[in-house]
Amino acid sequence: MEELTFAAQKVIFFTGIAVLLTATLTDQYALNFTYSGATTGPDKWGSLSPSFWACSKGKSQSPINIVKKDAIFNPRLGHLTRDYISANGTLINNGFNIGLVYTNGCGKAILDGKDYTLKQVHWHSPSEHTINGVRYPLELHLVHVAGDGSISVVAVLHQYGNPDPLLAQIKSSLDELEKEKYGGNKGGQVPVGRIRSKLLKRKTMKYWTYVGSLTVPPCTEKVNWYILGKVRQISKEQIDAIKAPLDGTCKNNSRPIQPLNGRRVEFYDGHARAP
Repeated sequence: MEELTFAAQKVIFFTGIAVLLTATLTDQYALNFTYSGATTGPDKWGSLSPSFWACSKGKSQSPINIVKKDAIFNPRLGHLTRDYISANGTLINNGFNIGLVYTNGCGKAILDGKDYTLKQVHWHSPSEHTINGVRYPLELHLVHVAGDGSISVVAVLHQYGNPDPLLAQIKSSLDELEKEKYGGNKGGQVPVGRIRSKLLKRKTMKYWTYVGSLTVPPCTEKVNWYILGKVRQISKEQIDAIKAPLDGTCKNNSRPIQPLNGRRVEFYDGHARAP
């Protein structure tokens, strides 16, 4: 399987982007992967489709446990430069997660010196990445795509506390998405109008970064990850609302921690100095 031609690898890479950006619940049932169960859970993803081979054989998979003392300080990384704008979005029930998709993107980010467009955000509960073994109640993924198809994901961890302002903005749309599920619409899409996407941008002084993969099949690799050091707050009621429309096998939609396999995890801290 590792002997795939470049053309085949390219097809799988862009298939991964398509699944991540435009998946619907119909796709989820066709692909038949879940987060629990003896035959379709995460440890079986690699056997569910030939294109899912990386889920079981990949050596650079996500998520990972970030061990602070092992991360390497790199002062050359610098601040994350993100400039998000208000834009129209659509809330989508993918079955395995809830996503907010921006048809034309909603602003730019410069990550590792390359321009990316923010295409969509989605939520995982509990968090997929852990810090020193600590798992948080929720993790938000901001998915960016460059002109050459490269994917970079900014991950934001959340702990219980005050309501999250982004989810507060789309509360009525989340309620409608749940009603669609009980109305017989397995998937569901709800236009949410103009989203104040600047709520997603806050000053980023500290983050960890490494090269990993998509955390859902086909588990495509060569994804650049940026896990922010600032943990935000969210209410339990908001997490319940994010989980409510999901399929029963995906209520807790966190992929288990994957082996690091010798990968380098770097971090940047604007208040730190190189040793």
